[in-house]
Order: sequence, then C-alpha cells, then structure tokens
Amino acid sequence: MLKPIFLFLLFAGIIGAGTTAQTIAPDSTGKTQSSIIADNATLQLISNQFSFTEGPATDKKGNVYFTDQPNNKIWKYSTDGKLSVFLENAGRSNGLYFDKKGNLLACADEHNQLWSIKPNGKIIVLVKDINGLHLNGPNDLWISHKGGIYFTDPYYQRDYWTRKSPEIPEQKVYYLQKNKAPVVVADNLMKPNGIIGTPDDKYLYVADIKANKTYRYSIAPDGTLTGQTLFVNQGSDGMTIDVMGNIYLTGKGVTVYNREGKLIEHIDVPEPWTANITFGGKEKNVLFITASKAVYRLMMKVKGV
Repeated sequence: MLKPIFLFLLFAGIIGAGTTAQTIAPDSTGKTQSSIIADNATLQLISNQFSFTEGPATDKKGNVYFTDQPNNKIWKYSTDGKLSVFLENAGRSNGLYFDKKGNLLACADEHNQLWSIKPNGKIIVLVKDINGLHLNGPNDLWISHKGGIYFTDPYYQRDYWTRKSPEIPEQKVYYLQKNKAPVVVADNLMKPNGIIGTPDDKYLYVADIKANKTYRYSIAPDGTLTGQTLFVNQGSDGMTIDVMGNIYLTGKGVTVYNREGKLIEHIDVPEPWTANITFGGKEKNVLFITASKAVYRLMMKVKGV
C-alpha cells in the first residue's frame, strides 16, 4: 500500500515512460485482438465497497483472498462469485501468498511482522524482528516451490504507527527458510515493493518502485540472488506472472511485458491506483485486480502459474 503523495509522484514517472503496447493485427472482423486477453472480454467491477484493496492471493481451488488494509480485514472472493470476510483484525495485512499446505502468508504491517494464517484463522508469527529491530513494514512476498519465502521490506510511514522513523535504515529484500532467521538477499534498491518468481524457481523479479525500475535476479540453489539485471524501466506495486512467462506490473492500470521485457499489453483500470494483481478462478484464467477502493476481474486467454 502506498501513500497519496508517493502515488502522485509515481503517476508522473509511469505516464511519462513513453511506452506503447504491441500492435496486434486485426482479425477477420476488423477488430484488434489481444494475445493474452480473452476475445470480447471487458473489465468487470466486482465491488467498490472498500477503502484500499491490496495483496490478492489464490488458493488451490481458485478462490481469491485480498486485503482491505485501512479497514484491517482480509476478504475472500469465491469461484462462484461470492464475497465474504475471511479474517477481522488482520494485522493491517498487505501482500498475501498461499503456501503448499494451504496456509495464507501475510505481510502484517501493523506490527511489521510476517504471519502464517491457518485455514481456521489461527495466526502464527513467522518473523517479528531482525536482530531485535522492527522491520520497516513487510509489503509483498513470494514463495518458491522449495518453500523459501522472499519478501520486500520498504518503509511507508503509517498513521497507525507510534514510531516516526525506521529502525532499519535500508529497505531490503529478505529470504526466509524454515527454522532459520531471515537473510538479506538484496540491499541496493531504493524502495523494493512488488515481487514474483518463475515457477521453475529460476528467476525472481523485484520492483524498485521509487527508482521506477523492475529487476530480474537468478535464484541460486541456496536461495540467494545473483546476476541483478534490469528487466524494464518501470516500477510496480504488486506483480504477477502467467504460464507464458509474461510479467504483469501495476500502478496506473496494468502493464504487461513478455519475458524479454517487450511491452505487449496495457489494461486501463478506472481507478486512481492499481495496487496488485493475481490469476484466480477454477481454471486460473481470471485476472483479479485490486485497485483503490475496488476489485475487478478480467477473463484471459492465458493462465496464471
């Protein structure tokens, strides 16, 4: 979740990037068809009853969970289109991600912790500090197939905090393995935010939202990161990936790049800020978008991983 002043500055950087989506040849009817969006699909509003939506994550059945951070709730959007509250007093959770056991991991921003939430709502604190120092505010996370957890830790001053400055001056990316303390795997970013990895555990993408850049790293066998490479000159809030290896960035709508970093699609979203994104539904072919006070869905030709 971003602060309003920071949103304004980001709009200028994103809009001023000067990029243009890939031109796709018209079909026999003369209409231009997307390579990733389902034919004739339109963005559908699910609900706009929230204050600020974030952190969508999909369970094995295709249900999508997301946060309304100012109202301190985690919601569930089921595959049959029903909205319900999954958890009250949700630790001001931001980014979410499901592990293989069906536990919902959450960047619990209220006390700068990383949580694991069992299906019955029981909370286990995975990370509460680093060497006695509070984290800046875990923001987003991704879990590798080996079970290792990568999470970003930028600093956004919250009005519900008593502190007014970070205890850890750097804004870093951490890696957490079972029964071990988190280790720093990237410490040269201005403000790491969105994060997503490839299903083969080969690459990790991290957005530096303040620098307006997204980087790709190689994941070493021990989980550390090597070979930082600029992927695109665009930052992002939340991120996702599809089975074709396309990377979806958020901010002013949704911008999609192929694995080579070529812009292939831009999806306009009629909200001030698009915060995060995931694939959901029974076939994982529904793009679920959290944007300001609303959540949207869009049918796709491609599926999430």
